Amino acid sequence: MVDDNIILVGTGHILEKSVREVEAVIERENPDIVAVELCPSRYEVLRGGVTDFSVKDAIAGGKPFLMLTHWLLAYVQRKMGNELGIEPGAEMLAAINKAEELGCRVALIDRPIQITMLRFWKKMRFIEKLKMLFSIILAIANIGSFGGKVKGIDLNSLTNEDVVTKLIEELREFSPGAATTLLDERDAYIAGSLLALKGDGPDTDKKIVAVVGAGHVAGIKRLLNHPELIPPREELCRVPDSGRLSIKNLFGIGLGVVVAILAVAILLSGLSLDILIRALFWWFIINGSLSALGVLIARGHPFSALIAFSVAWLTSLNPFLAAGWFAGLIEAKLRKPSGEDVRGMMKVDSLRQLMRNKVFKVIFVAALANAGSMIGTFLGAYVVLHVVGLDVSQLWQGLSRVI
Repeated sequence: MVDDNIILVGTGHILEKSVREVEAVIERENPDIVAVELCPSRYEVLRGGVTDFSVKDAIAGGKPFLMLTHWLLAYVQRKMGNELGIEPGAEMLAAINKAEELGCRVALIDRPIQITMLRFWKKMRFIEKLKMLFSIILAIANIGSFGGKVKGIDLNSLTNEDVVTKLIEELREFSPGAATTLLDERDAYIAGSLLALKGDGPDTDKKIVAVVGAGHVAGIKRLLNHPELIPPREELCRVPDSGRLSIKNLFGIGLGVVVAILAVAILLSGLSLDILIRALFWWFIINGSLSALGVLIARGHPFSALIAFSVAWLTSLNPFLAAGWFAGLIEAKLRKPSGEDVRGMMKVDSLRQLMRNKVFKVIFVAALANAGSMIGTFLGAYVVLHVVGLDVSQLWQGLSRVI
């Protein structure tokens, strides 16, 4: 309890005991406001609705991998909940239902999930993203053998302060960027929302019961006691601009310029036309084949694989294009995902069902087409240089003619 007016209830999102505790606290306190760790879109999903979904937006930029990570994390949580016989988020729904039963106002106090996931992905280093994906895959493989425990931790003790602290410390060690976005920033956002609710209107003595994940309780308490540490809302909600010249894009542009200069240098270095054609052939084949292979591994449509094969050689040279965009758009046109498929994403119980979902299929195709093209870029460059057989003197001779 931070003060007499704000009561924090720390929960485990897949624990039946959290549902009972939430209902009991709200019943006992009969607050003016029940605040829940939800944003509007998560609230709609929890209520059975579906927010707008754009395939075009989903496959733009680096979003295929982001969305795969998001959905697979949700899948893992749902499967763990099934092991314990409870739906993830049941305690939030119980809080909302109890609030409506008692006539309490319901407030959504979490940052929009879209902003959180975009900032989460942006702040993670490449190696952290790989570790995260491998950890999710490992967790999926181990589902069904938890026996009520994860890494030796009793799931029923997940709301205990010592256990929560341990899990948070492990997350910070595993990925500092993820911990900052998923915990620290949301602690600040939620604390700011609670202070705003407390001072909302002429009555500043409202009693608030806030239902939040146990991992947020300590951070929220600290910020409620030191509100001067809460960053401005605009800063917490700033969405990374994928269209600006980021370091990644600048690197891509620089790489494209270098490749273009090297290509001209090779043309002017006196190599035979036969060698140049063979080099271009291997660049096309390696990039296209690996990108198309990614589509086929994702069980995409053969025509989507053909499109990836056709464009990968060119998209590999342009940081603002990706083979997955084209393959994903074709896959979406052929599969025609609907709102029902979006709803189905929230209910799949097995990997087989997940792979059959049309929305997941489109994103998976786009992600693996991009991954194949990325591998093909490096492998193709190595093979091309080997085929061309340029030594340093030849390369500098060609570059001097360009300059």
